[in-house]
Amino acid sequence: MVTKRLLILLPIFLSCVLGFPKKVRIAGLFDQDKAIQRMFESSINTVNVERNENKELSNVFFESESTVIETDLFEVSTKVCELLKTGIVGIFGPQEKVTAEYVQSMCDTMEVPHISVRQDPGEPLQPRGLSLNLYPHVSALSRIYDQLVTEFKWKSFAILYENTDSLIRMHPLLKRCDSQGDSAFMFHLGEGPNYRQAIQDIKRSEIENIIIDCSYDILSEVLKQAQQVGILSEKHKVIVTSLDLQTLDLQPYQYSGVNFTGLRLIDPEDPIVQQTLDKHKNEWGLDDPSELQVEHALMYDAVQLFARAFKQLKDATKGNIKKLPCDGSDRWEHGLSFSNFMRSTETRGLTGLVKFDRDGVRSNIQLDVVRLTENGLIKIGVWNSTTGKNIEWISETNTKKSDIELSLQNQTFTVLIALTDPYGMEKESSTTLSGNERYEGFGIDIIDRISQILGFNYTLQVESSTGAKNNRTGKWSGMLGKIINDEADLAITDLTITSQREEAVDFTNPFMNLGISILYRKPTKTPPSLFSFLSPFSSDVWSYLIGVYIIVSLLLFVIGRLCPAEWNNPYPCVEEAEELENQFTFKNAFWFAIGAIMQQGSEIAPIGISTRMMASCWWFFCLIMVSSYTANLAAFLTVETVVSPFDNVEELAKKKNIKYGAKLNGATFNFFKNFANSKDSDYSTYKEMYNYMIANEKDVMPETNDLGLAKVKTEEYAFLMESSSIEYTIERECNMTQIGGLLDEKGYGIAIKKYSPYRHHLNTALLKLSESGIITELKKKWWQEKRGGGKCRENGGTSSAEELGLNNVGGVFLVLTVGVALSCVYTIFELLLDVGRTSIRENVSFKEELMNELKFIMKCSSSKPTRRRNGTSSKSEDNSTRGCTPPYGFIPTVITTSPTDDK
Repeated sequence: MVTKRLLILLPIFLSCVLGFPKKVRIAGLFDQDKAIQRMFESSINTVNVERNENKELSNVFFESESTVIETDLFEVSTKVCELLKTGIVGIFGPQEKVTAEYVQSMCDTMEVPHISVRQDPGEPLQPRGLSLNLYPHVSALSRIYDQLVTEFKWKSFAILYENTDSLIRMHPLLKRCDSQGDSAFMFHLGEGPNYRQAIQDIKRSEIENIIIDCSYDILSEVLKQAQQVGILSEKHKVIVTSLDLQTLDLQPYQYSGVNFTGLRLIDPEDPIVQQTLDKHKNEWGLDDPSELQVEHALMYDAVQLFARAFKQLKDATKGNIKKLPCDGSDRWEHGLSFSNFMRSTETRGLTGLVKFDRDGVRSNIQLDVVRLTENGLIKIGVWNSTTGKNIEWISETNTKKSDIELSLQNQTFTVLIALTDPYGMEKESSTTLSGNERYEGFGIDIIDRISQILGFNYTLQVESSTGAKNNRTGKWSGMLGKIINDEADLAITDLTITSQREEAVDFTNPFMNLGISILYRKPTKTPPSLFSFLSPFSSDVWSYLIGVYIIVSLLLFVIGRLCPAEWNNPYPCVEEAEELENQFTFKNAFWFAIGAIMQQGSEIAPIGISTRMMASCWWFFCLIMVSSYTANLAAFLTVETVVSPFDNVEELAKKKNIKYGAKLNGATFNFFKNFANSKDSDYSTYKEMYNYMIANEKDVMPETNDLGLAKVKTEEYAFLMESSSIEYTIERECNMTQIGGLLDEKGYGIAIKKYSPYRHHLNTALLKLSESGIITELKKKWWQEKRGGGKCRENGGTSSAEELGLNNVGGVFLVLTVGVALSCVYTIFELLLDVGRTSIRENVSFKEELMNELKFIMKCSSSKPTRRRNGTSSKSEDNSTRGCTPPYGFIPTVITTSPTDDK
């Protein structure tokens, strides 16, 4: 019994002995920065306090070993060895480059995790061993700097740098000089503290775009001297690379007019940042989140991540802390596993999402792009290192919302329009008009409604072209060129929102959604077939119906002869008849069956049960078939089939006799062009169509939509254009129609200047118009009512049935004519055959007998005498009883009487 209890308690004892202790020691090595040491200890205290409340930190208790070290590597190695001998699970810091790299190498040797929160100047992307660095990697920061220069379209710029580490961060920008033709000028700050010489060199070079890359320690002095020299003025644009820009006092530069852009990792408006600061406000001595430096915040997040990863390690394995002497060969066997847990652990902290890739490099970094205004730093964009290549810009507002709305009411915008139906048109009037009164249209009505909502004034200006980009000069023409050059404020017409245009200007939300479709002449109606009365049934049904008719007729003939009830005494009845007759002869069986199909019946009626059963089934079959035929015949005779030469773009591309094209250099043509030039697209149809249009450009590529419409009217030509324009056209051109669905999805928007502060308000006004149904009403007005709209719909279908012409029922007349003709031919044949038999039987000439028959026919007599062999007639003799079975099989009963009955 005792042995069993020992066996039960042994695993528990071993787990307690071999498992991690309740208190775990972690070490922090710090330079002279006491603030980062304070953050380290503060974060450890938070873990210990929340271990009973937070499941992610349960049963995790840290003891900190904070040490301030010098730069002497021997002293550093001695201190690290002392810490390893005491048994620790991780080392944080220090910040100085050489010292940090030395501590990292020692930790990798002992397989003890090392956590850094310092900026790596130029460490290549490669596996880091057991080390983790929470600071964004230089490769990610280099990408955002390069992206900013691209977004701002800087072709020439100066880089004011501190040391070689700065050049490593600026390496992608330096490569632009070779590949993109940009000009980058390097200016070294020097040793300091006087940096004015390099700053004056920039001023003398008259370079307006400047990138300042230096450490946080000297950044404040560099900015101060830059302002003194005069490169922080209205004509200058400056990018500061430091992530701690928000912690500086930027008030001296707020009213200088300089375009001052920076980056930040810590979002002061993040609820986690605000809650954490409120919890430690007195401890940290900070009053606002904007005062929090990046490396300090990273140290706090590093301890939180470390604690969560250690909780997972404790749950996953029953390990122990090992004391590691530097002069031995021992390794901590759980160090690598612990490092992997940290790399796979995610947490949200002061610096946003803390997450690593498999190489131990921080990923999913989100940086805010900020700009200095008179009201301080404002957020103008967001960039993520993983999810997107481009910066997601936020509508920039340099003033308060109320100020913008007030300024809108005092603004007069120049609005560009194009004379394109129905978006912009000259007003039809008998009097001379001036100003905005000269024009009307769908787009003009939208601008007018928006101006009423926002309170601005506008002046309409006609521009013939929407604009295209010159690939050689990079400049835009037409509407977009005027907006870029500040010659106009807005543009509204059938202006498609494309990615290329979005790079040059901004667009509002689409006020109309559409796609590319095909404009073609209305398909012609198929002329009715001469035998259209056969259409209610398919050829298979007609074949089966004929086959069933023949089979049933033959069965009636056979069953009629087998059924005893069908053999009757010939009429007039003979008491002792020597022969019985059957009404279901071969001809009568077919006649009975066809009479049922025609619903006319016949003088033949079945007598036997078997024949009546078959007849009943046949009649039911004929009832259903005839009723189905009659019901379907009306539709087939009144409805004319419409035949289209093609139903979609794939069929159009295969048609050799139909030409097709799109507006020259329009958005529709560019759609096919992009497909043809795309390496990722394997849809061959669009590529073939693009090659066809290029090869036949003069013949199939009209310069305007009106020319395309004219070609559709006069030629075998299909015009590819926007569905909204097709809808407008077919409301007025009754012989035109849209064929097929939409090839793509796009929208028309109002073009405005890039980064315009009014974009949000224009979008809000458009949304109000859409929600209230005003845009729908305006479209109905200009598409279906004004300028001839609705003409084709009014002349459309009618509820009354169409008259049937001879083309619809001509086949029935043909069948009747052929049937009557065949009947006449067969009648003559029967007459001649009967005359021939009679002439042979009576021994008279064929001619004489034929003339006698013709004379009798001409008399129109109601009775015909029979002929005897000598040629005389007699009504009493040779009265044939062939086929004299009374109709419906009725056999009169013969009653015999005697003279005694009278008595």
